[in-house]
Amino acid sequence: MDHDLNGLTKEKYAAVADRHSAGSNVVKNCALAFVSGGLICIIAQLFYDLITCSAASHIFGEIDEESGKTLTVMFMVFLGVLLTALNVYDEIGRVAGAGTIVPITGFANSITSPAMEYKSEGFILGVGSQMFRVAGPVIVYGTAASVTAGFIYYLIR
Repeated sequence: MDHDLNGLTKEKYAAVADRHSAGSNVVKNCALAFVSGGLICIIAQLFYDLITCSAASHIFGEIDEESGKTLTVMFMVFLGVLLTALNVYDEIGRVAGAGTIVPITGFANSITSPAMEYKSEGFILGVGSQMFRVAGPVIVYGTAASVTAGFIYYLIR
């Protein structure tokens, strides 16, 4: 192989990258993402239905719709964190693909993974400073986009 990087063009780089890249089956990956994301949502819906049904009111007390939604989100975040801590979420992601990153469990995983990786550096410089490494930009730009959209909506109305 030619190691002269000065003569490397975009076309040559693309040819080398294509030769060494593994091909992916887009249809299969999309189907797996759809099914796995759907299964995660089914788990959330089953939890919501369980805690808000009238038969469960003698165990949990009367839970209204809004409280049920809040508890469901909290449960799914807890489930994502727990599965990440047990090193199960990454295995599910290897099989299921992108469907595991879309729901809120994927967000919980993106915060928990770096925190676990850097826990040996302590709670402040390790966990505290690294836990938003992946999710931090999402939070910042999501907040900025929502403020911008709200401002535009305010100006239009």
